[in-house]
Amino acid sequence: MEQEKELTVGSRVEHERYGAGFVYRVSLTNYEIIFERGGKMNFPKSTALAEMEVVEEAPAPEGDKQLTLAEVESALTYILDKYNGIEYEVEMGERWNGGTMVLKPGNDSLSKEIPLETFFHKIVMVRDRLRVLEQNINSHKKMTDEDKVELQQYISRIYGSLTTFNVLFKDKNDYFVGAGGKE
Repeated sequence: MEQEKELTVGSRVEHERYGAGFVYRVSLTNYEIIFERGGKMNFPKSTALAEMEVVEEAPAPEGDKQLTLAEVESALTYILDKYNGIEYEVEMGERWNGGTMVLKPGNDSLSKEIPLETFFHKIVMVRDRLRVLEQNINSHKKMTDEDKVELQQYISRIYGSLTTFNVLFKDKNDYFVGAGGKE
C-alpha cells in the first residue's frame, strides 16, 4: 500500500470554493480546516488532498507522532491475519479450472469423478481448520509448553503430508509447508 502524504497542524491550504485555510486539528481520519470563506470544515483524509492545493506544509511536531490511517490499517490487518480474523479467497491455479479428479479403483464400474473446484475447496477448509487448531493449542491456558510443542509437531507433519496438493494452489503463499519448511 502506498503511503499517502499527510498534512500536519498549521499547514496552509487553498480551496477553490472556500479560499485560503489552515489545518487546525488532525484526527485519524479527518482534517479540520478553518477557511477564510466557509469557516471550520472537516475533510476526510482520503479525499482532502485531491480537493485543495497545499500552499505550505507545517513541520510535524517532534515527539508527538500521530499514527496515520495507513499505519493503523496495516497494524490491524497484521493482527487480524495473525489471529485468523481475515478470511480471504484462496485461488486455485487457472490450469485446474473446470478439471475433474477421477478416483478409479480396480473395478472400473465403481469409479467416481469429483470436480477439482470441490476438492480444492475441501483442501482449503482442511488447511484453515488446521490453522485454527494450531492457534487454539498455542493459546490454551492449561496445556504445558511441552504438550503444545508435541501437538504442534503433529500438525507440522500433517502439513507436510498435504504438500502434494500444493500443485493446485495459484499462489505459493497459500501452500502447505511441513516441518522442514520446504514444500
